Amino acid sequence: MAHAAPTPGRRPTVRVTVTPDIFSERTHTIARFGIPVVLGLIYGYWAAANRRGGGEITGWNILFGFVTAIAFMVLCIAVAVLAPKLKRELHSLTKSAFAGAAFGFLYSQTGASVLRSVTMSLLVTAAIFAVFFYRYYTHEDAVGNPLPR
Repeated sequence: MAHAAPTPGRRPTVRVTVTPDIFSERTHTIARFGIPVVLGLIYGYWAAANRRGGGEITGWNILFGFVTAIAFMVLCIAVAVLAPKLKRELHSLTKSAFAGAAFGFLYSQTGASVLRSVTMSLLVTAAIFAVFFYRYYTHEDAVGNPLPR
């Protein structure tokens, strides 16, 4: 049976499908800042609950929760804005360091020792770094541009 010989200079066409974006730009903008605010409020409540350890809610505990929530929101927005501008290694490291530090702070509020909090935080950071690095490594070309979907 005869087969067609490949012709030089001609490459097979690759079909690229793009996922449709069902949300408007306004919805994306609201989500870009709304999600860190909601996560910050949850984080602040969680930190305050860890700190009081099931005891009564006091004014200082509420203040601690709100200050923690505001700090988390500001840092989360800063990471979300600045990290995508970095190379994939630093991008992954920035996001995983934020997540690890956030986890370590919550863990330290439970009364655990500093050594245990740092160890747990580093383990969480390493695991999240591996996941983020793999994701960015497989979704970008060698220069760092996103691959077409």
